[in-house]
Amino acid sequence: MRAINLIITVLILGFSLRICSLQATAQTANILDTIYANDTKNVALFFPEPIRQGITGSDNFAFTYNRENEQYLGLLQAKPGKESNLLVINKNGAVFSYIIRYKERISKLNYFIPLSGSIGNERPTLCDSVQTVNSEESIDNRTYYYQKFCSYLLNRKQRIGRIKKRNEGIILTVENIVFDKDESYFVIEIKNNSTLDYDLNFLNFSIETRQKGKRKSLQRLYKEALYKHSLPSKIIKNQMVRFVYVMPKFSLSNDRRAILELKEKDGERNIELKISHRYINYPN
Repeated sequence: MRAINLIITVLILGFSLRICSLQATAQTANILDTIYANDTKNVALFFPEPIRQGITGSDNFAFTYNRENEQYLGLLQAKPGKESNLLVINKNGAVFSYIIRYKERISKLNYFIPLSGSIGNERPTLCDSVQTVNSEESIDNRTYYYQKFCSYLLNRKQRIGRIKKRNEGIILTVENIVFDKDESYFVIEIKNNSTLDYDLNFLNFSIETRQKGKRKSLQRLYKEALYKHSLPSKIIKNQMVRFVYVMPKFSLSNDRRAILELKEKDGERNIELKISHRYINYPN
């Protein structure tokens, strides 16, 4: 019996070590992302936890962050020269590593870095058992990223165009549309210029398709939001609210358009706002 238990123990240990070896090989095989910077603009990096330490490998790059009061934000600038690397350690010990390069003209100025972008932790744990991916933790990380990016968009106050419609003092506006990773972010404003409070029943998002032929018709396909940030249930009279809908990234052909359908609870101040495919396909 002891011999059998010993054999089982050896097999489990060997399997665990094999898994650890595969994990280590996969980790070292990861290709580092490249971040471009120059000497005329600040490139902002937002991390999931406060920055404790940030180091660049060359003097022609400068990474600044608040060393006294830990914050999530770090700023990167670069002077002409050879590429280097940036190493950042968060308060919780998560390690992030990037290739950094100088580029005279850069289009991306903001990076919102999820916890999944970490290459490891400065306090390695002993791999003595088979570890499985916690799907709930992955969902929490994604929600955390949505929260941070939505808050950033609301503070940014950037506009994409004049996309609005009103009905009896209620004004529904799409302020901005932004693509990020695999999602589309819709920054929405509802203004109540009436003398009565507005109780929101629902705000639905759908895609409308024009059917060609002699009998022209419209078909709608409703799309569920991945996340809703600061969605109100009531808009007080003479007040305005702003919030964000996070949708799966998509594009539209010329015969399609997006529809925002706003319905009042126990009322008739309803609005249908049509969004052209041009705004969807060419966002900010």
